[in-house]
Amino acid sequence: MHRLTASTTPVSALQHHRALGAPGIVHLGLGNFHRAHQAVHTARALEHTEGPWAIVGVANSSVTVAEAMREQDMRYGVVEISPERTEVGVPAVHSDVLVAAHHPDAVLDALAARETRIVTLTITEKGYTCSPRTQGLDLDDRDVRADLAGGAPSTTIGRLARALQRRAATHAAPVSILSCDNLTGNGDLTGKLVREFAEALPAAEREDLLAYLRTSVSFPNGMVDRIVPATTDAYREAVADRLGLRDEVPVPAEPFSMWVLEDRFAAGRPAWEHGGATFTDDVEPFELMKLRLLNGTHSLIAYLGALDGCDLIAESTARPHIAGAADRLMREDYLPTLTMPSGIEFEDYSAQLFTRWSNSALGHRTRQVGSDGSTKLAQRVPEPAALHLDAGRMPQHLALCVAAYLRCTTAPKTTEHTAALVDPAADRIRGAHASASGTRDFVAAALRDGLLGDVLAAHQEFQARVAEYVDVLAAHGVAAATEEAVQSQN
Repeated sequence: MHRLTASTTPVSALQHHRALGAPGIVHLGLGNFHRAHQAVHTARALEHTEGPWAIVGVANSSVTVAEAMREQDMRYGVVEISPERTEVGVPAVHSDVLVAAHHPDAVLDALAARETRIVTLTITEKGYTCSPRTQGLDLDDRDVRADLAGGAPSTTIGRLARALQRRAATHAAPVSILSCDNLTGNGDLTGKLVREFAEALPAAEREDLLAYLRTSVSFPNGMVDRIVPATTDAYREAVADRLGLRDEVPVPAEPFSMWVLEDRFAAGRPAWEHGGATFTDDVEPFELMKLRLLNGTHSLIAYLGALDGCDLIAESTARPHIAGAADRLMREDYLPTLTMPSGIEFEDYSAQLFTRWSNSALGHRTRQVGSDGSTKLAQRVPEPAALHLDAGRMPQHLALCVAAYLRCTTAPKTTEHTAALVDPAADRIRGAHASASGTRDFVAAALRDGLLGDVLAAHQEFQARVAEYVDVLAAHGVAAATEEAVQSQN
């Protein structure tokens, strides 16, 4: 079977039919989400309006996707899958791919190039080297300190700051830096972290950079939403069946895709409004709706499902006690802490979420959603929990979510699916568990050091409730813990 390449791609599968222009976008984080989300929206925008918006994709350290894309002339298939249908499209918007760990100078050259007008990021929450306690740049991080000292930067914030230094020194054109990660105020946060890096540099290095940041760099906020599982052989087979071609790096995705953006671009942008994006002056309601109702609830489904022996999110959602807990988390703990965006009704959005989570054809795994919980939950739990606690109300299902996360982390051998979860804080949490005198002491120790912020680290009643749920999960299982949460909420 022939390989998917520029010469073999069926015209009917291409998502845009124009000559690819100059590389105006550099994207950091060449994972599945970028290739199924921003790349697809950009391809659809180019189909409507051409422009210099080819993408240079940058992987952090893994060469697998980069090498395969080079061998396939930057082509890959996006496999949109649902129980009703499977379709394959080819975005064809990348002009080059780099691996930062292997080509550090080339990455800085691309970021600093005059042609680069936009830098986009999908580096996951943990990629921002942000302190959970201060919500600022983690100046105690070893890699951050090394980047400040000079040499080839290894952190994303370091790469951005050093590239912007080059742009400032050469009087390069303005540039926009667009985070596409699940962070509240992701553009504002990215800008804050880059400025804090600049301010930590020696005086001789920082003045021109700070001036360039003030006059020539924008950091738009945005919200992204698409469920994108990991690639498996099943999706390679789907491309082979539908295109008759071999694709080593296809990307599976649900049919749904949403992108909401502030229109604050310093040097132009693709016609993303014609590629399915929504532009608004106020992204925050969309961010909070998605971060809490979708992402926060997704975490609960993943942890309860993994503890209950579920491999897939759809399998978890199909269990009534888990679906009921997810519904109550949304309605009773999350919804009161946000304002739905204009034109979106909660009942419609909630029903749509359950339809997406129930997509059994997609193969979205609990281990993928549940991994890196320490960084994900820090964005999804503390603020809404604090709002309830300040009002004198215990957010039962937020406490259950934290307990399920801690149980998954400290008892990985419970099921093969909890064993597959990975987390940067796992060793610390397991150490706290091993040395604790009891569950209550363990939870207090686990929430110490900024895991979920200072408010929850100091809130004894919340910690006690989390500890009670940890004990119920350990002794009686998921169904008993969800029933306990229902009874306590009533």
